Amino acid sequence: MGQPRLPARRGLGGCVLVLLLLLGGSGSPGTTPPPRPPWAEEQGPDPEGTPWGTVRYEAVKKHLGAVGALSKQYWQYLACKVWQEGCEEGEKQREREGETGPILSWGFPLIGRDYLEILSSWYCSFGKCCETGDCRIINNITGLAADLSGQLHGQHLAKEVVVQAVQGFLQSPQPQKALVLSFHGWSGTGKNFVARMVANHLYRDGLKSDCVRVFVSLLHFPHHNYVDSYKVQLQRQISETLQRCGQPLLIFDEAEKLHSSLLDAIRPVLAQDDSKGQVDQQRPIFLFLSNLGGNTINEVALDFWRADRAREEISLELLEQRLRQELQDAAENAHSHLLRENLIDFVVPFLPLEYQHVKLCARDAFLARGLPYTEATLDKVAQMMVFVPKEEKLFSAQGCKSVSQRINYFLP
Repeated sequence: MGQPRLPARRGLGGCVLVLLLLLGGSGSPGTTPPPRPPWAEEQGPDPEGTPWGTVRYEAVKKHLGAVGALSKQYWQYLACKVWQEGCEEGEKQREREGETGPILSWGFPLIGRDYLEILSSWYCSFGKCCETGDCRIINNITGLAADLSGQLHGQHLAKEVVVQAVQGFLQSPQPQKALVLSFHGWSGTGKNFVARMVANHLYRDGLKSDCVRVFVSLLHFPHHNYVDSYKVQLQRQISETLQRCGQPLLIFDEAEKLHSSLLDAIRPVLAQDDSKGQVDQQRPIFLFLSNLGGNTINEVALDFWRADRAREEISLELLEQRLRQELQDAAENAHSHLLRENLIDFVVPFLPLEYQHVKLCARDAFLARGLPYTEATLDKVAQMMVFVPKEEKLFSAQGCKSVSQRINYFLP
């Protein structure tokens, strides 16, 4: 008889074994090489020129069988940890075979927790295995609430409404429509700041995420003569974002300048019409940012100040009622139509910022750049801003918009 042929290792176990060998060779980085194969010690040296004997062949076959069985166990463990599949089946198999305890004491040094984490992270990069079902989505509501509380100054209404609205929408088992928030207030009061913060806490890559699209009316849709072309482009871009992500965030800055014809591209997603009987599993979030209503908000804040009442006493009900009336009476645009059709869930007012709020913004700007500051320095920064009305000089005309540039005057 000729020399016995080694059986070929086929199937999933063999493939996983090759993968593990490619990943780790004979062990984790830094480990010592594996000892000499045991069958080399079992038989002793062969005389030169003699073929492998039956005993040697059986020894090799035995060890290859053990390796194949072990690679199958590793595959089951990996599938359970990464894909959450086959966990119960693997446990039942181990019980039938009389095994107990965690599968971490195997002696075959091919893979460990580190490699499982690497494989898990690699698989997660395809967006299929996180708690949210998409690794691009993090939905850190606790972090959003904490950052709004610590970094957004003078906006008690915005802090409360944004957190509650977003949290309630994400926790709803089946939302009836998209979440639509409309931010209103003077420039520099924090509308873009909050929109960016929402993106940073809902998505791993923030505004750079594939799930986020930002549209600026005068930048993306500047000419009314091309509104039909803009509508086609906007429909395509929204559709592509919805296809890429089940929880898209769509931000429209300068919403008051959005042409009413563009509403045809936005309305179907806002309403989420399920007339076809299919449940839409997507959860779109829309943020509309507008300077409209700023004067109304400022008048209410000024009235409270003149009545010696704290601005924190201003309620959402009081401001929202006045804002909705003003916005519905505004010139024809997509934004006013959304209000009339009750497609906007929350009108979020941003109050004008006072002197102490500007000082807090200056402090944050110094801290963000790792620069030292004093109370006197913060006062000097705030004093450089323009305050209105002319008599009271109560509200910063620019909010905190140029504070980060102003601190350059105080650098050594």
